[in-house]
Amino acid sequence: MQRQRSQVHWVVFAAVAALVFSGTALPASQSDARTSATPKWVKVAKQRLAKLDVNAPASMTGYQPRVKSFGPSWYDVDLNGCDTRNDILSRDLKQVVLKGSSKCKVATGTLNDPYTGQTIKFVQADAPLAVQIDHVVALAAAWRTGAKKWSGEHRLFHANDPLVLLAADGPANNAKGDSDAAEWLPAASFQCRYVARQVAIKTKFELWVTQTEREAMTDVLTNC
Repeated sequence: MQRQRSQVHWVVFAAVAALVFSGTALPASQSDARTSATPKWVKVAKQRLAKLDVNAPASMTGYQPRVKSFGPSWYDVDLNGCDTRNDILSRDLKQVVLKGSSKCKVATGTLNDPYTGQTIKFVQADAPLAVQIDHVVALAAAWRTGAKKWSGEHRLFHANDPLVLLAADGPANNAKGDSDAAEWLPAASFQCRYVARQVAIKTKFELWVTQTEREAMTDVLTNC
């Protein structure tokens, strides 16, 4: 029964992610959004943001990085035989080549990095951390805005949900750390999409925002 519930959870998560990644969900860049009247996706993000609860950040007491607080890294929650990291690399990279006879492990590919706007040639054997899989709402940030109260299973599925994850430049991801939108933003060309993605994640998982976070998000969406 536990396995059945897990599979159902994943199907729901995948369906939401499919909507976010559809061609009509988000524009290619902020400049694209400004070429016409406010796009529907921006209006939706603003409406969702207005409905999010605003609270002070919860204590980090009890939080331990990744494995102990959010379960095994890149757990195969969709039971497709591939770990989540390689699932996301296959989704976000172009010109993907798998390693040998593997059906999962990404050996090489090209990333049009959303965080820096640069093109990254990914070669797993030479620089496995050149491209990292970012939790768009950082796990520690999720913890202090509601995830602290979740069950271990719920945190595990959150940490491996495609909506939450994005392949990105390793150094940029490291610079972000566990910052929220009030503390860190990507390149200007991706800020609208990034904040809208965070709002979608917080809406789906019923996370709250801090006052400064909400103000920063509002500023970004106002200029989309």
